[in-house]
Amino acid sequence: MKHLNKLFAAALMFAGLTSQAQDGNNPWAVSFGVNGVDTKVSAVGNDSPKWIQLANANDNWNLLPSVSYAGVSRYVGDGFSFGLNGSVNRITRWVTRVPGTQSTDMVVNPGDLSYYGIDAVVKYSFQEMLKSKWLDPSLNIGGGYTFFGDASAGTVNGGLGLAFWLTDQVGISFQSTYKHSFDDNRVANMDVPSHIQHFAGLTFKFGGKDTDGDGIFDKDDACPDEFGLKEFQGCPDSDGDGIADKDDACPNEAGPKELNGCPDTDGDGIIDSEDACPTEPGTKIMNGCPDADGDGVADKDDECPTVAGPKENKGCPWPDTDGDGVADKDDACPTVPGTVANNGCPEVSDDAMKKLNEYGKTILFNSGKASFQKQTIPVLEAMTAILKEYPTAKFSLEGHTDSDGAEAMNQKLSEERAAAVKNFLVENGIAADRLTSKGFGETMPVDTNKTAKGKANNRRVEVKLVK
Repeated sequence: MKHLNKLFAAALMFAGLTSQAQDGNNPWAVSFGVNGVDTKVSAVGNDSPKWIQLANANDNWNLLPSVSYAGVSRYVGDGFSFGLNGSVNRITRWVTRVPGTQSTDMVVNPGDLSYYGIDAVVKYSFQEMLKSKWLDPSLNIGGGYTFFGDASAGTVNGGLGLAFWLTDQVGISFQSTYKHSFDDNRVANMDVPSHIQHFAGLTFKFGGKDTDGDGIFDKDDACPDEFGLKEFQGCPDSDGDGIADKDDACPNEAGPKELNGCPDTDGDGIIDSEDACPTEPGTKIMNGCPDADGDGVADKDDECPTVAGPKENKGCPWPDTDGDGVADKDDACPTVPGTVANNGCPEVSDDAMKKLNEYGKTILFNSGKASFQKQTIPVLEAMTAILKEYPTAKFSLEGHTDSDGAEAMNQKLSEERAAAVKNFLVENGIAADRLTSKGFGETMPVDTNKTAKGKANNRRVEVKLVK
């Protein structure tokens, strides 16, 4: 009783703490402590269980002054857990009727009977229903087997529990269980009586998984493989702009939420990655660049940025800027010397075609997709620069794959990849009517498909000049 009183005092002291038990995150629990067996319910005239008899516990309870029960349980969801408990005790107090009376009980010693119990328990916790962070009342049902001296019998059990969670994994627990015996004749030393067993002890929960070690269990972690912050549900914010990387269009550069986390250095409302002049305030129609003379040609592309001129003359008013014999108004390439036969633009050289196809072989796509790998963007930009040198020339973009995968899938993938290259070029200033795209799948290999190197050579985009 001395140890039990200490546990009750500890419960009252910690009842005001605000910690949270996370059964879904820590599914396993072990418990141990002391138990008391109350046989008053077995006395004639006391058929209704008397759950709490603290006032006369010394007279009616049987206690061992040491750890006398242990249990293990697992949370299975929706407030339910299943477990097994084992307990030991010594029966030195037995409540029976006083001879010649109808209701008065007296306490006798049945002979220091040994007591062993093994019980299966299904517990339902009301903690989530109460939305409490520390108070955890519960309802318990189950069954087991009890050894009472030389007798033994099965029991059907039902009871109530109460836990106070000190942290998310440690709690003080109490439970009272009525055990209805199937061998209950209320004759000491000859049967197992129905009785009440009380438990008080500590419970430890464990088994939670936190792969990235950020203190947030995988179950509640939106980014379980990346160390993150609690305010972003376990996801990182690499640039510290208050937007989780998974929702940040520019995760490594700080930017405002209204621009999806991307920076806008010049404050013109156009993010740097889409701003052709990220350090100079400009207009959206000029892709973020200024147009000082207001002639519709961005200063960076205007050969005469302070004097207005037509767009076809690169913003300059004079007739033949490049001196190739074709007037600016008729020159498709007014700043690049060309030929009269090609509308003032240079003829596409064999060297230029060679470079385009060398670049086409090095374009890297994400596996099985038509999206580009980040490191291939400079290659596409280099191709764009070459095509801009020949503004009237037309080209065909032809996609090819290796033989891995289904033929139909490869055909579709080659078409999509060729189209992706075309779309990039168009988005970066190449006229759409100058480009066509098509795919040939795995039908036109240039190397063997039996080696990794050969397959890499077969995955390519070829560029053909359309004459």
